[in-house]
Amino acid sequence: MSWRWIRKNFCYSEPGAKHSCHSEPGPKPGEEPAFETAPLARILVVLLTLLLILSSHSASQTPQTLLATGRVDQALQTLEQQIETAPTAEGYNLLCRAHFELGAWDAGIPACEKASSLAPDNGLYHLWLGRIYGEKADRANFFSAAGLAGKVRAEFERAVELSPNNWEARTDLAEFYLEAPAIVGGGKDKAHAQAVLLASLNPAMAHWVIARIAEKNKDTAAAEREYRAAIDASHGGARAWVNLAGFYRHTNRLDGMEQALRTMESSPLDHPAALVDGAGILLRTGRDYPMAIRFVRRYVASSTTVEEAPVFKAHCLLGELFEKQGDRLAAAEEYRAALTIAHTYRPAQDGLKRVTR
Repeated sequence: MSWRWIRKNFCYSEPGAKHSCHSEPGPKPGEEPAFETAPLARILVVLLTLLLILSSHSASQTPQTLLATGRVDQALQTLEQQIETAPTAEGYNLLCRAHFELGAWDAGIPACEKASSLAPDNGLYHLWLGRIYGEKADRANFFSAAGLAGKVRAEFERAVELSPNNWEARTDLAEFYLEAPAIVGGGKDKAHAQAVLLASLNPAMAHWVIARIAEKNKDTAAAEREYRAAIDASHGGARAWVNLAGFYRHTNRLDGMEQALRTMESSPLDHPAALVDGAGILLRTGRDYPMAIRFVRRYVASSTTVEEAPVFKAHCLLGELFEKQGDRLAAAEEYRAALTIAHTYRPAQDGLKRVTR
């Protein structure tokens, strides 16, 4: 099972950076001002200016921004300090999401549980708790996974109950119903019911759910129709094109997959993570590495990076792509870039070891 979820631009001066200052011409002899600004007043003006600059810089470094830009080490440090001094449900939820980015499910689950206990009527917190339970279940043995699956369902259903207009919560619940066995509450009929309710919230995602149901029923023609209907409903958005490419990959239509991804590249970028998803598809199928590299470089260089596709994972993906091309130096550079902002990320650590030994 995969639990899908779905900027601020900011500017600051690097330490040690050179700055140019523009000085106004001074008064000519005989044109001195009638009075001099008091030294204390000048100091107060300078201090006020510094406070405004620091305040602006601090606002750009919110945990949400840090997570969206993939600086997970800094996000963890900031959130742990905030929770130590003033614990809040939001802080615990964001801490959980930071661990989620790293794949540290055991570390993240207590934080998500704490957020939901502090704010039991917040649907978003239940959604994230369900997601991290789901990821943990994906990697657990059969008996543990079965127990966790019940928790996933309960949290997703609670999220939808509290936030019925949240299309992401309904999509995650539909995917759970589609992938989980009946013994833990799954069922294609339940998934279809969520698709019907999704139609007014996000028509493209409603078609995506119906396409997935058709795939489960081994009706590839109906599935393709629905994936294409999702493209139409999203006005040709990138997310729908990458989903069609994924369908072609599953059905071993690799030329169609590549064509869908080329079309995605010039489509409206309604979902920035689609660039990273598309590159991942190309990596897994061993096709057109240069196009995959182009996708990820475009994503990393953009101002619209998102939490769903952390920048450190994008760097790691670039490292893998360069490694596949035999460029060990470029791969090492990308793995190091990932570890600079997420020093415990194991895939990047392993990748760096491979290319530097």
